[in-house]
Amino acid sequence: MTTHRSSQSPWITIRQRHLRFSYKFDKRVPLIAVIIAVFTLVVLVISINYGQYNMTIGDVIQTLLGLNKDNPDYRNFSLVVYTFRLPRIVLSFLVGMALATSGTIMQGITRNPMADPFLLGVSSGAGLAAVALIVLLKNVSTFTLPWAAFGGALLTAAAIYLFAWKHGTSNPIRLILIGIAIEALIAAIMTTILLFGQIQDVQMAYVWLSGSVYGRNWEHVFVLGGWMLVCFPAAILLARHLNTLNLGDDTAKSLGLRVERQRALLLIISVALAAAAVAVSGTIGFIGLVAPHVTRRLVGPSHEGLIPISALFGGALLVVADLVGRWVIAPGELPIGIVTAIIGAPYFVYLLYRNRNP
Repeated sequence: MTTHRSSQSPWITIRQRHLRFSYKFDKRVPLIAVIIAVFTLVVLVISINYGQYNMTIGDVIQTLLGLNKDNPDYRNFSLVVYTFRLPRIVLSFLVGMALATSGTIMQGITRNPMADPFLLGVSSGAGLAAVALIVLLKNVSTFTLPWAAFGGALLTAAAIYLFAWKHGTSNPIRLILIGIAIEALIAAIMTTILLFGQIQDVQMAYVWLSGSVYGRNWEHVFVLGGWMLVCFPAAILLARHLNTLNLGDDTAKSLGLRVERQRALLLIISVALAAAAVAVSGTIGFIGLVAPHVTRRLVGPSHEGLIPISALFGGALLVVADLVGRWVIAPGELPIGIVTAIIGAPYFVYLLYRNRNP
């Protein structure tokens, strides 16, 4: 494997001759990745430190590194850090990564700057399938829920794609309107299911729908982590196909790309990431919208660098949102989905205004 990095070129190129593989990304990508990673680690330590059980920053760092085992409070520190606080923070980061990657892919395959799994109804489709299992079947396995959510999200995405096919998927207004219509239909079906459910199950479903990582444990982390291990590398490997699709279907076909096949494969990956995130945390909106737009300004439009940086930024953003949700109405807790809506809704209005003349 060879790496080419010219001082005059804005790109870093990695090539593997035997596998006929190449990967080109902006020179700014490594520095931005390190900055986001350091910021995330700082927020992680602050988030672990924050809570009703008093700990110092030093206690948190030493517990994470296993350096204070002689401390008589080590067992309490370890219980608080590894059982109660760290799983939800790690899950927040993974959910943010999944939603940001899903949104980046969706914006790429539709050439639509406002595409997002939440706004287009894909998250709602996943939520409908999950709510149906929670309310109707009860005691659903944590490992079963993502598959049901994936089925609901995939059917929703297929319906949106089918209705948008007549005039192409690149029309932002048409795609948004179709997504809003389907989301309204899903909301009506979901309300009907909740109306006839038992009060305990309905209450659990409403808490889940608001988007929350409260009470999540390592089992949820492992479930989402498994989906990420499959889908995220696939998204990275197919990133250059997104660049080709952005040139337009005719140009992409002339370059030898099987447009419909690659678009369908990328759509499945995007839907799978969104569905897995929804299954473990509920419907959390706007991460898939905000993260790609912010990171595109930092590292440019090339998806080889955009996808990993957007994923890191989305993860960091959701970790911050979780901390804000725990702090703003302490000792209570604001669902993380509400925090992201407060951040994302004004940004969505701004994008609509900026793209008012398509």
